[in-house]
Amino acid sequence: MVENKEEKEGISLKEERIRRILQAYYSRQDIRKAIADFSKNREVVPRYFEGFGKRPDTIEYESDILELVKRGATSFHCSEELWRDPLSLSTDLSQEQLGELRIGWDLLIDVDSKYIDYSKIYAEILIDVLRKNGIKNLGIKFSGSKGFHIIVPWKAFPEQMSGKETRLMFPEWPRLICQYLNSQIAIKLRDRVGDMGGTGGSLEMHCLSCASPSQTTYKIILKCPACRTQSESLAEIIKRKRKLRCPNCDIEMTEVRKIPIELCPSCNKTSDKFPNNFKERVKTQHIDADLVLVSSRHLFRAPYSLHEKTSLASVVLDPDKIKDFNITDADPFKVKTRSFIPTSAPGEASFLLTNALEFHPPEKNESQGSEKAKSFLGKKKFKDITINLTTDLYPPVIVTILKGMEKDGRKRALFILLNFFRSLKVSEEEITKIINDWNKKNYEPLKSGYINAQLFWYFKHQPKLPPNYDKSYYKDLGIPPTQAEIKAKNPVSYVIRKSFSINKYKST
Repeated sequence: MVENKEEKEGISLKEERIRRILQAYYSRQDIRKAIADFSKNREVVPRYFEGFGKRPDTIEYESDILELVKRGATSFHCSEELWRDPLSLSTDLSQEQLGELRIGWDLLIDVDSKYIDYSKIYAEILIDVLRKNGIKNLGIKFSGSKGFHIIVPWKAFPEQMSGKETRLMFPEWPRLICQYLNSQIAIKLRDRVGDMGGTGGSLEMHCLSCASPSQTTYKIILKCPACRTQSESLAEIIKRKRKLRCPNCDIEMTEVRKIPIELCPSCNKTSDKFPNNFKERVKTQHIDADLVLVSSRHLFRAPYSLHEKTSLASVVLDPDKIKDFNITDADPFKVKTRSFIPTSAPGEASFLLTNALEFHPPEKNESQGSEKAKSFLGKKKFKDITINLTTDLYPPVIVTILKGMEKDGRKRALFILLNFFRSLKVSEEEITKIINDWNKKNYEPLKSGYINAQLFWYFKHQPKLPPNYDKSYYKDLGIPPTQAEIKAKNPVSYVIRKSFSINKYKST
């Protein structure tokens, strides 16, 4: 009878139970204090069973929390950004106006999965990577469901970096940090989850070089019906070109057979050429690490706020004891409060931010996007051009970089140099000598281990063009390109143009 009455009133037994827990839980003074302390300078929005409350809103006093709970609030959600006056926020404000209101931002990383055990693995790896990047103090809390929130507080970040105010670089810099962190944890995560066997579901093939899932495709063997010339190509290429013609007699080639292979879409390796580069692992799409919980006015569950679906508390945890966490530790009547914001040293995250700014995430269409810079000599392709590279052909930006760099920008400069010299077919021995000589001129040389690792990686992979001049790399390094360089679009293009011009002049 009780169940029928509640269902008629539109309230389930589960919701009624959670409502009773809410009143008792938020009546605890330590819980209200923990939420109120964290809410300072933040936009805080209550959530009800029906949805979120109005925005903007704030919590100024502990009593505000209990009053909102009496009105039906189930949980409280805070902004990553810190504001001078959160109540002045509006969707009508421009980015410049939001920047004037913003006094800082926390790096907030949301690790979520269908399985709590996978989230724990991800959190452990992420904490280890953060510490290797200089973050000694960080906060972590249970999300209330099956994930975790990790925080690096605003106090840990430098006020300025590369001549820019850090508080104004939201969400750009947090996103870049997340991309960098993703690159550092990818292989470790795949290995840890893959080693767990079949507990996570079905299997899929992965590339061991970059940890990306591979895709099954076909290598097509073709033959010319006239001259019997044979060639091979990937199914995707044939599909794009539709018809492939014989290089000798220009007759359309016919398919002889097709061989199933694995293709890594990230590094373009195939299982026929690299048979030991692919391994079967557990699918990891359930690892949904929202490392881009980074957008203006994005909200996340406040520490010690209840989860309205699980009735568990978003409890703050010890970063060193994540593997020992059990769901029962989030029982709202058992939790003991502690601060989610760690005692960070000012500027503690400078090293992390520097590494992120010097990190170059792979561009999806980098190889296609460089086509414009590949040809200046009729139909002759860039890869067929051989340049007798001498120092008088170096673009001004390369000349400036080779004089040595300040501490900021050394890794980005190394990235430019390696791509520049590799694209122009300079020998590995000569590149090694150039890079080591350049590193000695830097205000603070990069570690030899890092240099050697970069050289090894670049010598192992196909060369790619350095960034075009319209990219921000050069301006960020304080070496804006000249008009002649801008006209050439790319450092390699500049060399080709200059070489062609000099040779033409000599022949006249």
